[in-house]
Amino acid sequence: MADNEDRTEGARFAASVPQRHEPFPLKGCGALDWGMQSRLARIFRPDTGRTVMLAIDHGYFQGPTTGLERVDLSIVPLLPWADALMTTRGMIRSTIPPASRVPVVLRASGGPSILKELSDEQLAVSMEDAARVNACAVAVQVFIGGEHETQSVRNMTRLVDAGQRYGIPVLAVTAVGKELTRDARYLRLATRICAELGAHFVKTYYCEEDFDTVASGCPVPLVMAGGKKLPERDALTMAYNAIESGAAGVDMGRNIFQSDTPEAMIRAVGAVVHESSKPEDAYEQYLRTPAPAG
Repeated sequence: MADNEDRTEGARFAASVPQRHEPFPLKGCGALDWGMQSRLARIFRPDTGRTVMLAIDHGYFQGPTTGLERVDLSIVPLLPWADALMTTRGMIRSTIPPASRVPVVLRASGGPSILKELSDEQLAVSMEDAARVNACAVAVQVFIGGEHETQSVRNMTRLVDAGQRYGIPVLAVTAVGKELTRDARYLRLATRICAELGAHFVKTYYCEEDFDTVASGCPVPLVMAGGKKLPERDALTMAYNAIESGAAGVDMGRNIFQSDTPEAMIRAVGAVVHESSKPEDAYEQYLRTPAPAG
C-alpha cells in the first residue's frame, strides 16, 4: 500500500548527507561490475582484504594425489577454515557439500596429464557451467615461456571475455616448469602479462629475492601458490614473507592436506594471513592445536 501520509518532515531523508557508495576496496577491482566485486568479496575477506584458498585441484592432471585420495574424508572437514576452495567441477558435484557455503574457485582449464606436455591445455569448462555450480571465480593456467604459451594466453583471454558477460572473475595461474625459473624477473613478467590481458587476480609462486617487486608490479591482487610440501614452520614462514611483501593471500594445497595435522595447519596459515601472526607464533599455534578426534 502506498504511503498516503506526508512523512517528509524530519531527518529521515538526510538531504544534507551525500549518498554513500562503497566499492569493495580490493586492489584493481574498483571499476568492476557489482557482481564481480561481490564474488571477490566472498573470496577475499572484507575485514582484511586477504584470502586463504585451499587448493585441491591437483587431480585434474595428476590423478589421486597423496592426501586427496578421499576428499570427503581429508578435505571436507577443513572447509570451515578455508576462505575459498580451488577445485574441479567433478569434485564439486561428487563430493563437496552444497551446505558448506565455501566460495568455489573453479578450475576451468585442462587436457594433458603429467604424462604429456602440460602447457598444451585447453579450456575445459564453460562459463555457463561455472555459473551452474555458483562459482565465485574460474581459474586458468597460463604458461608464459612455455611451449604452448600463446594458446594458454588465448585460453585466459577467452575466459575473461566470458567472465565479463557473466560477472565471474578469472584467476590466472602462472605456471612454471622445468625450463622456467622462479625468480622475480620471470614472475614479474608472467603476472603482469596476465593482469594486462584482463585477469582479475593472479596466482604465482614465491621467490625469496624481490618478491615485493612482483606484488607491486601486478595491478591486481596476487595470491601466493603453496607449491611442494615443506616443513610446517618453513611453509608458514614463506606465507608470512609473501604477505609482508604485498601478497593478498595464499592458495595452499599440499602444505595443508599433506601435513600431519591438516586442520591445525590451515588454522595456523589463517593466523598468518589474517592476523599477521609471526611464523614462530603460528607454528606454536600449530603445535598446540589438538588433532580432531577419530
